[in-house]
Amino acid sequence: MTAPSLDTLLTWIRTESPTHDAAGVNLMMDLVVAQMQDAPVAVERVKGEQGLGDALILRAGPRTDEPAILVMSHLDTVHPVGTIEQDLPLRIEGDRLYGPGIYDMKGGAWFCLEAFKDVARRGAAARPMVFLVTPDEEIGSPMTGPIIEDFGRRAAYALVTEPARDGGQIVTARKGVGRFDVHVEGRPSHAGSRHKEGRNAIYEAARQILAIEAMTDYAKGITTTVGMVSGGTAMNTIPQHCRFPVDLRVETLADGEAVTAAILGLKPADPDFKVTITGGMNRPPYERSEGTARLFDHARSLAAEIGFDLVTAPQVGGGSDGNFTAALNVPTLDGLGIDGDGAHTLQEYGLISSIAPRQKLMTRLLETLR
Repeated sequence: MTAPSLDTLLTWIRTESPTHDAAGVNLMMDLVVAQMQDAPVAVERVKGEQGLGDALILRAGPRTDEPAILVMSHLDTVHPVGTIEQDLPLRIEGDRLYGPGIYDMKGGAWFCLEAFKDVARRGAAARPMVFLVTPDEEIGSPMTGPIIEDFGRRAAYALVTEPARDGGQIVTARKGVGRFDVHVEGRPSHAGSRHKEGRNAIYEAARQILAIEAMTDYAKGITTTVGMVSGGTAMNTIPQHCRFPVDLRVETLADGEAVTAAILGLKPADPDFKVTITGGMNRPPYERSEGTARLFDHARSLAAEIGFDLVTAPQVGGGSDGNFTAALNVPTLDGLGIDGDGAHTLQEYGLISSIAPRQKLMTRLLETLR
């Protein structure tokens, strides 16, 4: 990796871009636009909605009507602004480059954009190429999900620059993701003088949480998680309201439908309570199809030519934008980004040595996928 290239990547990491900081995300989009200025790449900027940053649609390659190679990266991160100054300072320790978002997924986005630009300049693409750069993946792609599906329906292949797993493994299957919000309403009263008249919303929420957590079935790959709870107004008041979100992960579409129905169908144990549940599946399962298996075999042969062994990971629990394209039966390869570890933590790092070979792999994929 050259010194100027490393300097550019460091600038990316210094530009903090948590999902709900539209200004920070848009600064990242500005950097991508600047990166493409001297290449034959058509740039379309999609204005952000729902308080989110903008998205970019980059087009290059042969101007034909044949299905394109779709590449996808997101530039939003989970780390709040200020993380780089305090909890996760930008630094290089041996082969490790530490910083917020380097692993998930600015490192992979940056070098895959470089590969895209290089192939565009040389006119070496086997097919038309479309690169979607999105601002909202970390919250389930509420703005760009429909855009991804629209391009996915017209794509021959999808390549996702999420980080590699466990020593550089590629991703060929992911669980589907469901998100729900639960609101329990009871009856407020004084905890001392009128305790009997109250209906404790937190107590009823606890019953519902137990029911939801009991839906976890490890044998089927189903997990349900209540990771946050909010309720009550004062220590001496029977709480009227309690709210909590639910995270659902499933391996199959059928299980997603069944557990979704079970969660949405929950009822209060006592008619004095009201339980309101909204939500559903926001990413379908990404099941390994025959087309994806063939795409992986092709990528593995290219990696062997470059000089490294490409291995596929077991089904991954976390979702990505690749879930959308895989559900449309588009052969989809994920985990093409930087190798490293610590996604969503204060120990996040990428391996500098993984950049050059994986950038070459992306280049060769864009040159050879027919």
